[in-house]
Amino acid sequence: MSDASNIHPVDERLPTGRLATLGIQHVLVMYGGAVAVPLIVGRALQLSPQDVAFLISADLFVCGIVTIIQSLGFGRHVGIRLPVMMGVTFASVGPMVSMANAVPGIEGARMIFGAIIGAGFIALLLAPVMGRLLRFFPPIVTGTIILVIGVSLMRVGINWIFGNPFGPTAPKLVDPAHSEWLAHMKTLAETGGPAVPDGLALAPSVPNPIYAEPGHIALSALVLVSILLIARFGRGLISNIAVLCGVIIGCLAASILGMMHFDRVSDAGWFAVVTPLHFGMPIFDPVLIATMTLVMIVVMIESTGMFLALGEITGRQVSQQQLTAGLRVDGIGTMIGGLFNTFPYTSFSQNVGLVGVTGVKSRHVCVAGGVIMIVLGLIPKMGALVEAVPTFVLGGAGLVMFGMVAATGVRILSTVDFKSSRNNLFIVAVSVGFGLIPLLAPNYLMWMPHAIHPIIESGIVLASIAAVVLNAFFNGVRFEQASAIDAARLADSH
Repeated sequence: MSDASNIHPVDERLPTGRLATLGIQHVLVMYGGAVAVPLIVGRALQLSPQDVAFLISADLFVCGIVTIIQSLGFGRHVGIRLPVMMGVTFASVGPMVSMANAVPGIEGARMIFGAIIGAGFIALLLAPVMGRLLRFFPPIVTGTIILVIGVSLMRVGINWIFGNPFGPTAPKLVDPAHSEWLAHMKTLAETGGPAVPDGLALAPSVPNPIYAEPGHIALSALVLVSILLIARFGRGLISNIAVLCGVIIGCLAASILGMMHFDRVSDAGWFAVVTPLHFGMPIFDPVLIATMTLVMIVVMIESTGMFLALGEITGRQVSQQQLTAGLRVDGIGTMIGGLFNTFPYTSFSQNVGLVGVTGVKSRHVCVAGGVIMIVLGLIPKMGALVEAVPTFVLGGAGLVMFGMVAATGVRILSTVDFKSSRNNLFIVAVSVGFGLIPLLAPNYLMWMPHAIHPIIESGIVLASIAAVVLNAFFNGVRFEQASAIDAARLADSH
């Protein structure tokens, strides 16, 4: 038997041209999410347009570096060595915006980056502890979490099609001293709006001007149909890049119809240096570090679900050692992010679905994607070109990719014994219900203590906690058996 036949698909090295093409496909899927956080936080800090643009370049640059570390791996203890694209976690947006509102400007930025560096270091120390949680994730738990991840992501795809966010934005808690919020409260009362606890008020919903525009829906449908046709009738590389081909077809149609514009491409520069500590030395505030550490714990719980999903999709089971190595990169990447004036990093769930759609399991594709992200960070004009892709074009692709994640969860659950153990039905039913709470009733956060919002605003975290607790309640935790499984997984990884 040849050496090539012994290479696992995850470790397969593809030709350079194919790697670049597949890497671009991964970048397109995650780019919008990658640049959203620096835009939000930069504006909350009231930074100049030049500084916000620098944040975006720094974010793309660090995205590439951390992706390479995670997918390629360094030694046996750093990197999950699976096809993972790393990006800024949205779980950190709320706390960072609160910090920015309290102390805007350069000083606020220095406080945020100090909190990020400190939280990243603590996350690095916590990685071995979080890695030991693998024994609590049998197929009933893993399948449920992955199903919830896929269902939660469907909202992203729908938002891309119909406008982001879908329909009116969810109300947010604000200080009732602001007269405009109080005026809005009066309007809500007159129109039968939702009741609000005493002492709280709602920010007004902002209508989305592109919500449900027929032309956008039609182009999303064109992309979806194109992907399905290419996947059905394409062969070889063409079939593998069905998503990229569908997006290109959608971009061409959008350009012809005048829905895709390139003004920012012409305005962007050709080269930008990303320097560490651009805003000065970070300020390390213990309270802010503690807040961001809570965010990082949430991030690591979500990352555990993503890694297990990728393990199932790629056919490489994740051992406790590998899980710990992957979670270490969350901490290392977050520390690098703080040093380079950017934010906490985690595995991007959007790209998990893309691995399932393409069937290409090689981690080197994501390494290539990381190199491309570094280039985009250093060449703003290239980044602006990718940014010009309309979100509604990505919407049709999102339905395929995110649905594939949910389908993976269903496939895992199909291996679970529901006939002789009806209690497993309770585990899935209640956990999925918990996971859908933030998706279907985002206003429930108004009645919850603000300190726990980072935990309870993530449906993935809620589903994970519910599934683990319910599985322990109904089935118990067989530590000896779990350790044996971990040992088998570790042996398989080598």
